[in-house]
Amino acid sequence: MTNIKPGTITSLHVSHEAPFGYFLTDGETEVLLHHNEIKEGLLEGEVIEGKKISVFLYHDRQGRLAATMTLPTITLDTFGWAKIVEVKSDFGVFVDIGIDKAILLSKDDLPPLETVWPKVDDEVYCTLEIGHNGRLFVKLAKEVDFLEIANSADHSLMNKNVTGRIYRTLYVGSFIFTDDGYLGFIHESERKEEPRIGEKVSGRIIGVKEDGTVNVSLLPRKHEAMGDDAEKIVDYMESRNGAMPYWDKSDPDDIEARFGMSKGAFKRALGRLMKEGKVYQEKGWTYFKKGE
Repeated sequence: MTNIKPGTITSLHVSHEAPFGYFLTDGETEVLLHHNEIKEGLLEGEVIEGKKISVFLYHDRQGRLAATMTLPTITLDTFGWAKIVEVKSDFGVFVDIGIDKAILLSKDDLPPLETVWPKVDDEVYCTLEIGHNGRLFVKLAKEVDFLEIANSADHSLMNKNVTGRIYRTLYVGSFIFTDDGYLGFIHESERKEEPRIGEKVSGRIIGVKEDGTVNVSLLPRKHEAMGDDAEKIVDYMESRNGAMPYWDKSDPDDIEARFGMSKGAFKRALGRLMKEGKVYQEKGWTYFKKGE
C-alpha cells in the first residue's frame, strides 16, 4: 500500500533528480520535492539517489501532490495552534501551518456570521483533513479534542484572572481555552460584545464546575468598572472646562443617555471622585476642585 497521502509526514526514497528538484518514491508512486522545499545544506554535494528522507506531503498551488522538507505544526493525525494569515469572505480563512503554502479553513466550517470569524494573527487549535475533492483543509478542533489536553480546575482558581482564546461561539455564549489549559464558558451576559473564534481575551473565573471546567466573565470587577466610569466623568468634565450639569440626584435616564451607565454606577464613580478630593457638587452641578 502506498505511503503517498497528503497531510502526512512520511519517509520516502530519492528516486532521481530533475532540473527543478528531486522525485521521491515509496516504490509505487513518485512525488516532486522542489529545490525551494529542500532544507538549506541538506542533500548538497551528496550522492542522494536511494537516500531516505522525511517530508510532508501537500498539494502545491497548481493542485499537484508535492513534498517539502519543512515539517508543519499540524498534520492529518495531530493538532496544534496555527495563525490566520488571510480572510476571504467567499472562501473562509487561510491558516499558516508552518509550510510555504497557507491552507484553507472553509467558510462551511465557520459560523454563519463573518463578524465572529478569526481575523489575521488570531490563532486556532486545529488539525488537517482531506476534503471530498481530495484537497487538504484545516479543521477546527472539537470539544472532545480540547478535553484531551485540558487541565481540571479546582476552587482555588475562583476570581483568578485568566487569558485564553475563543474556540467556539453560540448565541448563548462563547467557549474559551485558557493559557493555563482550562476549558471555560462565557455566558452572553458576561461579555460586552461577542468575541470571535481565535481571539485572545482576558477575564476572570467566576465559577468552577464539578467537571473541572470554569465559567469566565469578560466584564470588569466592580472596582475596575468604577475606575472606567470615573474616567468617563472626568473626560466629560474636562471637555466642559471642569464643570457638568449632573450630580448624584440627576435623572437616571439623563445619566444613561450622557454616560452610558446606570445611576448606581454613576453615583459610585462620582462618590469615588469626591472621596479622592477631585470634585465637589453644588446646586445640581459637579465641579473640579481647584488645582484638579
